[in-house]
Amino acid sequence: MNTPIRNYVRFVDKLNKKIGRATMYLIFVIMAVLLYSSISKTFFNPSIWTIEIAQFLMMAYFLLGGPYSMQMGDHVRMDLLYGSWSNKTRAWVDAFTIFFLIAYLILLLYGGYSSTSYAIGYGERSYSAWRPYMWPIKVIMCIGIFLMLLQAIATFFKDLAKIKGETL
Repeated sequence: MNTPIRNYVRFVDKLNKKIGRATMYLIFVIMAVLLYSSISKTFFNPSIWTIEIAQFLMMAYFLLGGPYSMQMGDHVRMDLLYGSWSNKTRAWVDAFTIFFLIAYLILLLYGGYSSTSYAIGYGERSYSAWRPYMWPIKVIMCIGIFLMLLQAIATFFKDLAKIKGETL
């Protein structure tokens, strides 16, 4: 593989690793919010914001941690046939099927961008009693989808290198 592709893969892997490692700590924030929710419902006046904040944090946790999970190869695969294939055959199948993922992510990003621009332009709010603005979580959604798209392209290049007998 040529140098620009190597640099791209290196950059995307490093970026998603840093973001993914930082995102792992969101689980503790989610736990703290849910603990506060339980305590406040038991001993004080229940808070109206805790469950929705926990949902927003969980969404950020999945969307920002997804590219790192893909980079580490931790996504779920149907292992019925895949596990018995050689590394080269796996690379061929992955290089083919990643096009479906990339197409899906492009459509998802297009819809996410459209939804985010609407939320910013019209001041969209949630329909809950708390009524937070929706644009912050939608911006995080678009960032997560974009990072996943970058990682999918980097994974495609890694699969091409495996097919050629190289490593990236």
